[in-house]
Amino acid sequence: MKKLLVCLLAISVLLSVAVVAQDQMGGMEKKDKAAAAPLKTLKGTIKADGDKYTFVNDKDQKSWDIMNPEAVKGHENHHVSLSAHVYADKNAIHVMKVSMMKEKMAKDDTMKK
Repeated sequence: MKKLLVCLLAISVLLSVAVVAQDQMGGMEKKDKAAAAPLKTLKGTIKADGDKYTFVNDKDQKSWDIMNPEAVKGHENHHVSLSAHVYADKNAIHVMKVSMMKEKMAKDDTMKK
């Protein structure tokens, strides 16, 4: 009877260690995915076509699909600065923060006055 209890205890300990190790490996996969999609600041214009939103970067005129369009609603056709995770392999961005850019023309007019 004692041998059976010791064997069951040993098996339960081994299974617990295996579960903890597997959980820690899952955490590493999440960190790798976050590293693969770095947070960048981009400047450009938000475009909307129905429910599909895209971002056109000022620097290279590259168009990116926006993964979370609810974050940019109301900014259609506006010149904005974004903080976003960039998924180059999917040609998509996940927007974390949006801020309106001041228009260059309005800035030049106020400087003349």
